[in-house]
Amino acid sequence: MDAQSYNTALADLRAMRDQIKKTRAELAKLEAARDQQIAQLATYEKAKAERIAPAAGLSVADVVAVAPTLAPESLAGDSDAPQPSPAPDTPTAPASTEPEPAPQPRAVASAPTTPRHQQPAPSPAPAVTTTTIPTPTQLEAPRTLPSIPEGEAGDAWLTHAAGLASQRPNFTQQARSTVFLDTDSGVLVHRNQTHHLDLGNRSAADILTAVFHTIPEGVERIYITSGDPWHRDAGRYPYLRDAVAAWLNAPTPGWRTDTGRGRDRMAGHFVHARNPVGRYQRDNNDSHVEIRSVGEWFDVDGDDPATIRDAFVLLWQALRRHWSDAVIMGSPSQTGRDLWTRTIPTRGQHADGFPVLSEELRGLLHATAGQGRNELIAPPRVPEQLPQLVEYDRTFAYAKHTWKSPVSTPRRITAATFASWSEKEQTRALYGCGHWQVRVTVPDTWNHVGLLPAPAPGDRAWHYPTEPGTTFTTWAGGPEIHAALANPIGSWKVEILDGILWEDGKPLDDWAKKLKETWTNLSAQAHFQGDPQQARAAHLASRAVRSILLYGIGSFAQRPRMVTGTTPRTAERDVPADAEIIGFDEERITWQKPTGFSRDPNAHPEWAAAIWSGARAALLTQRHREDNTYAGALHTPPGSVIAFRTDALYLTQPQNWPHHHQPGDYLLRGHLTGPVPAPTSEEELLTLRDTGRAALTATGQEA
Repeated sequence: MDAQSYNTALADLRAMRDQIKKTRAELAKLEAARDQQIAQLATYEKAKAERIAPAAGLSVADVVAVAPTLAPESLAGDSDAPQPSPAPDTPTAPASTEPEPAPQPRAVASAPTTPRHQQPAPSPAPAVTTTTIPTPTQLEAPRTLPSIPEGEAGDAWLTHAAGLASQRPNFTQQARSTVFLDTDSGVLVHRNQTHHLDLGNRSAADILTAVFHTIPEGVERIYITSGDPWHRDAGRYPYLRDAVAAWLNAPTPGWRTDTGRGRDRMAGHFVHARNPVGRYQRDNNDSHVEIRSVGEWFDVDGDDPATIRDAFVLLWQALRRHWSDAVIMGSPSQTGRDLWTRTIPTRGQHADGFPVLSEELRGLLHATAGQGRNELIAPPRVPEQLPQLVEYDRTFAYAKHTWKSPVSTPRRITAATFASWSEKEQTRALYGCGHWQVRVTVPDTWNHVGLLPAPAPGDRAWHYPTEPGTTFTTWAGGPEIHAALANPIGSWKVEILDGILWEDGKPLDDWAKKLKETWTNLSAQAHFQGDPQQARAAHLASRAVRSILLYGIGSFAQRPRMVTGTTPRTAERDVPADAEIIGFDEERITWQKPTGFSRDPNAHPEWAAAIWSGARAALLTQRHREDNTYAGALHTPPGSVIAFRTDALYLTQPQNWPHHHQPGDYLLRGHLTGPVPAPTSEEELLTLRDTGRAALTATGQEA
């Protein structure tokens, strides 16, 4: 660039600056006019934020911020209802993981002194894979968790759904012909053959045409190993989900959206920002095929389709050692549930299967039993500059917590009943399979991480109060309550308000043991295999076993069915009143709404809740009997915990915790020497995590 061009460009830049100023001023005027219009609409006695929001292009919360009188009653809340104090924290699995029962303070049984909300448990929006904890600066009110109604209405919840139980199948799943496709390079692997395809624009139509031209008959599943073709037009859409939906629903000449077949109830496309599923059926015959991401099973780090196919072959071979009829289904959650059903006993107490809880109780567990703990602790609770960032990951964590699960008809344990028991009976109940409504108070001298989850603003969001003297009401499992009552720092005050108690059983024990043995076998192959490609394939297969158990447990939780629909912008009033608006453009509004729970014979949220509670407690304190020591966040100095992430801890200093390559052991995964700027967002944390893992691998210190 010469001087004249430089000066010309500067003049253009100044003109652009002035135009931006004018545009911003005009935008500010439009936004002010919009807010005035909202305020004017709010004076109408029948005005509703749910109707105004799509017209204004805002969320309901934004509309309420402009016109507080439009706040729904559920947000306005009951002034007498207990409200958790804001937390300063910033942010979607044997008995050896629990503290010893003695000595420990007794939990206090207390009848509630505030009005009990007796409405049926709501069906919240779908759960996310990680929980984001809102900051105290948000204006939304913390949600109030549901309770069990008093009297006969509540007794009706503590039953099983009529005629619905998990039973051992009397059929064998049919394997599907599968190919593996890299949409970046066009490399396709089918059995032992490799092909190179021209994928055109990488649309679903182009992929189907190319694959079936190369392999005319029999392909039923296409795994995308690299390329994420559903993101090809991501720049044209505000959200990845919108880009994925457009890719799935684009025209596919000769094909239509699959409507399901036989025992396979899966029909229609599954829209997911990262791992979507496209299901298609030929127009002129009964051919069915699905396009899905291999990312559901494990993270791919530049692995070619041949290595990934080898991983699935090794996975199938390893599973067949324990299940003679094992079939790898489309996703790890499907595979996990199918394998579990094939461990349901044919004799004894549970030969008739495991009955499913009432819909009301499933709704309560869905609303009150969170998943993995995901929390980022930011300054000033930690230093602005960290001396180090050390990552510990609990190996195959959920497999540690499947040895005991709830069975039988649940019993309600009221505050009065719990208070009438002896200390021994109370301890036995809290060590059993239960889900408890409690009022919790943080000790006045507390200076460490939070122990129990409290409801935060947003659907199924949780935070972990730490401010001394804070009192909040929540639901928690026995393992977490034990961590609060008996930990190395100091006991919290826990008042039992209500509870649900089951008998102890082992419905998942056989399934989990087989998966653990499969994981151990594949991990050993990855370690001792001399061929690098086969070693990598074995490692990927071991990660797939982890996903089978992890997502299999998640699938027991069952989430409310969601219906997604669109409404023309010219007919905004036709958007269902209970729908959540998830997107809009100039022509249409896209929304979704819950429609309750399906009659799923394998829905057991009580099992998932028990495992998640045990895993969250083990992040705080976990005993290693063989080494006569403990591990976990509470065994680190105050201020040294940076983050929790499902089954991982991020600390400012390394720990000498035992690791014997057993499920639940803390594995050193990353180590970044300081000074390191303290992360203030999940994105920053993940960037530091990846850097720390690479640094540890480079030094050869990884366990």
